[in-house]
Amino acid sequence: MAVTTPTMTKLEYLRLMLVSRESDKREAILLRQSKGWFHVGGTGHETIGVFAMHLREDDFIFPYYRDRALMLARGQSNYTLALAFFAKKGSSSGGRQMPSHYSFRDGNMASVATPTGTNLLPAAGTAWGMKLHGKDTVVLATIGDAAMRGGEFYEAWAFAVQEKLPMILMIEDNKYGISTPTSHMMALNLKGVLSEDLLVKVDARHYDNVDAVAKQVITKARTGGGPSLVWADLDRLSSHTSSDDHRVYRSQEDIEAMMQRDPIKLLSDQLIAAGELTTSQFEAMQEEIAVEVRDEYDRAEHDQDPEPDDLFKHCWGAPDKPEKPPIEPGQMTMVEAINKTFGKALENDPNIMFFGEDVEDPKGGVFGMTKGLSSKFPKQVFNSPLAEASIIGIGVGLALYGMKPVFELQFVDFICPAWNQIVTNLSTMRWRTFGEWSTPMVVYAPYGAYFGGGSLWHSQANEGWLAHVPGIKVAVPSTPQDAAGLLWTAIHSEDPCFVLVPKHIFRKRVDVNNTEPVPFGKATTVRPGSDCTVVGWGNTVHIAEQAADRLAGKVSVEVIDLRSIVPCDYEAVAKSVAKTGRLVVVQEDTRTCGFGQALIAEITGKPEWFATFLSSPQLCSRPDVHIGYSPVYEFTALASIDDVVAAIQTTME
Repeated sequence: MAVTTPTMTKLEYLRLMLVSRESDKREAILLRQSKGWFHVGGTGHETIGVFAMHLREDDFIFPYYRDRALMLARGQSNYTLALAFFAKKGSSSGGRQMPSHYSFRDGNMASVATPTGTNLLPAAGTAWGMKLHGKDTVVLATIGDAAMRGGEFYEAWAFAVQEKLPMILMIEDNKYGISTPTSHMMALNLKGVLSEDLLVKVDARHYDNVDAVAKQVITKARTGGGPSLVWADLDRLSSHTSSDDHRVYRSQEDIEAMMQRDPIKLLSDQLIAAGELTTSQFEAMQEEIAVEVRDEYDRAEHDQDPEPDDLFKHCWGAPDKPEKPPIEPGQMTMVEAINKTFGKALENDPNIMFFGEDVEDPKGGVFGMTKGLSSKFPKQVFNSPLAEASIIGIGVGLALYGMKPVFELQFVDFICPAWNQIVTNLSTMRWRTFGEWSTPMVVYAPYGAYFGGGSLWHSQANEGWLAHVPGIKVAVPSTPQDAAGLLWTAIHSEDPCFVLVPKHIFRKRVDVNNTEPVPFGKATTVRPGSDCTVVGWGNTVHIAEQAADRLAGKVSVEVIDLRSIVPCDYEAVAKSVAKTGRLVVVQEDTRTCGFGQALIAEITGKPEWFATFLSSPQLCSRPDVHIGYSPVYEFTALASIDDVVAAIQTTME
């Protein structure tokens, strides 16, 4: 059950601001005593927490690292934040994140990542989920002024406006991006960049101003009025972080003037003038809070540290329980098998959402994998904008909200704009929150070459990129039944899963006899043999089979389809090599740091496995070169049947 944010009087909120401020001071002192490693303060931003008093327990907040007072106002204890400063096991990240990288699952406050602005697309995804469910809940997302210039700000805001989402996007404008003044580059100061129709500017140094605006924009969002962009004008009263000294780039006059606008000073002066607080009472309150905060940090300092073995906890969710995919034996193509699998998934679970470029009818995806699905399930299948960061980021937000995104990247070649969300949020969420949050999501994408004319950005096999990122599963099927089985397993997995589908064999009609469950991390022997093991995945399995056919009667070749890259069935490969004594790995990806190199390194790295080799293993791969538009370039670059035959013969010498 989420917490209920308490309503506070101004005097009570002044006390909360003082707790936040005193904690910033305490952390700075502890750093000077070498009792910590880093500090980022929220001084000057304390009034933002007033928003929490207008939110319900089922609303969501996507904060950034200056929102300490917002965390306290939402109900997270200051002691928990003290634990985070010392990187203790009991902190929200289990000691894995830097201080002020908040996460509060009970308060629906999503985990903060260091790359600024990466919270906005997930915030839009969660707000979209709320709207799709017909809820009157809202999302508050906050960033600093400098982060407005990141492209994901514009993608998130455009989607919020497009879908009329119940989302408040707040810019906490303290005029600086570390040491760089932002007045000449922040979008809100550039005339014409953003419409002012949805913009609300507030002098956020004053409690009453923030209170009034919070009430206005939250009511608007909750009653279907759509998003608001709040421009909160305030000051960063301290240096950017403990690694910075703002006296280097700010004048003393500027700093002194800013201190006169301190929101704590303004609110305390107001309460004293109104007779609700005396100067002596205010001083006593400050002294009392200083002692309270010091005691909390003293206690937190001696709390439990993480254990070395804790490093490996919460890397993955519960083990998958693969089930029989919803296809029947018979002749079919990979596209047909995928389409049937998707249709059954949508029918079974209304929380499953499809989103991607052109996935709606009449197109049904550029390769027809979602053909007919939006007509049957119009509330679950949607076209996305031409924005891959939005596709992944919005999926992250839907997953955090409890829905199951099954999203398409039109080609895996277009993954780069989405890379920030993949490596910042999708892959790290479970680990960086010590299991508090997770992002179970399926991303599928057409992949690979061997068809001619694809050029640089329709021919890539870059599974090595994904395999390098901890926290995501990666599979590359080579048959219709494996495509259906792996996608069915991924759809029911608790982890983020990428299924890369080889375009060259999309339309190949084959007999499907085996429709058993297909787990990640389980290779299959396509062809038994005794002289040489050849391992491939996706398109290269068929290249390996043709090479084995050519050598029939001369070399007995065992062909293994890896199917899953992460996790990888190294044991199956090692068992085969123990029988054959020889290994050839075939991949489409580039040679350097491709997964084939990782596979060979793993198999030869264990003495007991290395001892079974009769010759050195061989890698057939695309050289470190791009694929050109001319088929001459493409087929020169790719591993061929001749290359595989030659590699097998090399192992036999």
